[in-house]
Amino acid sequence: MTWEIVMGLEIHAELSTKTKIFCNCANTYGTEPNTLVCPVCSGMPGTLPKLNREVVAYALKTGLALNCSITKNNKFDRKNYFYPDLPKAYQISQLYEPICRNGHLEIDIDGQKKKINIREIHIEEDAGKLTHDTLSGKTFMDFNRCGVPLLEIVSEPDLRTADEVIAYLEKLRETLLFLGVCDCKMQEGSMRADVNLSVRKAGAKEFGTRTEMKNLNSFKAISRAIKFEAARQIEILENGGEITQETRRWDDDKCKSYGMRSKENAQDYRYFPEPDLLPIEISDEWLAKVKSELPELACEKRKRYTEKFGICESEAAVLTAHKNISALFEELCQNCANPPEAAHLITGEIMRLMNDKNILPENLSIDTNKLSALIALVGSGKINRSAFREAVEAVFTSDVNPETYILERGLMILDDDSAVSSAIDEVLQEFADDFADFRAGKEKVFGFLMGKIMKKLNGRGNPDVVRKLLLGKVC
Repeated sequence: MTWEIVMGLEIHAELSTKTKIFCNCANTYGTEPNTLVCPVCSGMPGTLPKLNREVVAYALKTGLALNCSITKNNKFDRKNYFYPDLPKAYQISQLYEPICRNGHLEIDIDGQKKKINIREIHIEEDAGKLTHDTLSGKTFMDFNRCGVPLLEIVSEPDLRTADEVIAYLEKLRETLLFLGVCDCKMQEGSMRADVNLSVRKAGAKEFGTRTEMKNLNSFKAISRAIKFEAARQIEILENGGEITQETRRWDDDKCKSYGMRSKENAQDYRYFPEPDLLPIEISDEWLAKVKSELPELACEKRKRYTEKFGICESEAAVLTAHKNISALFEELCQNCANPPEAAHLITGEIMRLMNDKNILPENLSIDTNKLSALIALVGSGKINRSAFREAVEAVFTSDVNPETYILERGLMILDDDSAVSSAIDEVLQEFADDFADFRAGKEKVFGFLMGKIMKKLNGRGNPDVVRKLLLGKVC
């Protein structure tokens, strides 16, 4: 029997605003536990929330970029539940009037386009973080994350394979990054995925009973979790069992999921309108302003790079893999006016050095003026490719002055024809028999002689000049 997997995703993206959604506490990751907390975000009685306008602007940017219709009159609701990381015992969210609806995102799977529909995007506040210490059996609570602004992006159940899910997440991640609304650091929890998954017989129209795997924070873990959960459900159904609608926790170390609790429905949360916040009214002027300020997205940059600069698609994909990489490329293009060479440099040597030194794109910092100087030197034939790569690494690791570095190490190409001619004569004397073979018509010997001459010149010879002078010896 053939089975089909049906999936929808709920993506939680923490917004990169300076402060939290309803108070003035800093929105900063990695500080000491429980140091970014105030009476509002810790849920003290008698406190009142005040909406951060920037959160709404970020939501509008995201909705427009994801082809959503904007709910111009939207409001907040209370989602009531008790859990240790939620000190108020309710979460301010949007159930009845989410700010964005009916969007879509197009993905590419094996050269085929597929549209993934987005049901809604709503604004909500994040909860705190629990750390479970398995050795002591204790749980520690950090409320710094309480009140951090979130967008929950809810797709329709349009996804069918793990590859489609990863393609959707990658496209969504790059969109959020280039919009500047979220840093999307999954390892820090600023982008998390809940996977709703069911299986059904191939060709069936009715959906099966779904489970939800929560807070998955890496693409590899998501792919493994999908494959495990699909196989688990298929095995149960083929043995005559029934799937329980529930929330499950994925253990990536053991590559297994475990049931946590029965899946809640909206009525279980006793939603009601948030009484302490006024409805949000989005004016035409505000929406037009946000639309006019939308940045160029990664997919648009890739198209421009290939069409305007003549960059190949594979290099364009690398150059738009992260906002910082794209910014580096564009600044380098402005400085050196040689986009193809700039693209080769970044996708080649810079990416290699980043991998070797475990530097993430968001932490990359390099002087583009110095890289431009090196591109000019290699482009004009004053240094060869070997010296170019060596100098690039020196700039990358030690921020050296490239011209000084090249001169001090004697890496500049010799422009003295007499010195090159002298080196050729020495090699031809040392390898007279090989030179005689070359003059007799054995063309393969030419590469051998070129190599010996370049070695004699310590790699500083201009290959074109060496070739011309060597061929001149034959005549």
